[in-house]
Amino acid sequence: MRRIDVRVAAGVGVLALVAAGAAGCGGRQDGAAKDDTASEVTCQVTKDTRIGIATGNATGVYYVVGNALAGQLSATTGGKLTGTAAETGASVQNVEQLVAGQYDVAFSLFDTAVNAVQGKGSFNSPQPVKALARIYDNYTQVVVRADAGITSVADMKGKKISTGSPKSGTEVIANRLLTAAGLDPAKDIQAQRLDLTKTVDGMKDGSIDGFFWSGGVPTGGVTDLFTTAGDKVKFIDISPLQPKMAEVNPAYQAGTIGKDVYKTAADTPTIVVPNVLLVRDNLDANVACAITKTVFEKKDALAQANPAAKAIDLQNARKTDPVPLHRGADKALKDLGTS
Repeated sequence: MRRIDVRVAAGVGVLALVAAGAAGCGGRQDGAAKDDTASEVTCQVTKDTRIGIATGNATGVYYVVGNALAGQLSATTGGKLTGTAAETGASVQNVEQLVAGQYDVAFSLFDTAVNAVQGKGSFNSPQPVKALARIYDNYTQVVVRADAGITSVADMKGKKISTGSPKSGTEVIANRLLTAAGLDPAKDIQAQRLDLTKTVDGMKDGSIDGFFWSGGVPTGGVTDLFTTAGDKVKFIDISPLQPKMAEVNPAYQAGTIGKDVYKTAADTPTIVVPNVLLVRDNLDANVACAITKTVFEKKDALAQANPAAKAIDLQNARKTDPVPLHRGADKALKDLGTS
């Protein structure tokens, strides 16, 4: 677990550099190939190109894996393609900023991506995005203080609960879980819309009673909380709400957080949601192809940054429907042996 924390800390230094660059150009990653001008997809990036990657909270898996991916792009393209990863509010915000041209690649929960292409949920109209690939799954991690009297989501009524960063995929899932449990997210809880770092701090000092988090496992911030707070915090089982959640979106599937992940006393049944990498639909196809190949060819390096990346599986890469694959990603996956 120490390895993960060290890498996250190192990533903060990278973030400072990214933020400094973004301050001078409004967050836009100048130099990226923003228009698909490649008539034939060769997967060769011939011009020096820099892309921006929208990730998530600094203590989450998106951020760690996104930084690792950025670091591997140069090695796979002979230095022609480089990347920088930035901390963001995650899924919903990532899609918005991707479409606005502030970033070129975005991590997203699959349910948010589906809403984006269908113009539902947080999106008033279909968004011009496509997928590079389905990657690892996010686990819905619902943690409460042991003395808060919470054993189910319904018990959160009247409690101070962190529902995640504004416009994050975590916030979307949190509000849907609260609704599935018969609560009104706007009235029945004292919602704290906090990023994971502030959420963990609040759990430690007792200023919040519980939180929702959707992320790969292990997530560095959650590891930190269970390591320092021990039996003062616990997971709750949200699996009884999975059938209702699946009625909202079939992306919500049953899963389990193994007891070895955070050194808990027992496994915790939960709800998992796949992650996808998104790009604008007009991103240069050769750039899209090169990024997609890097994800799978450098999977081991990504997994060294965080074990969640071990679950990246080429056999699942094309399972993005109804989010269409970018034609550059389609070429990459064919070259990698899938069809």
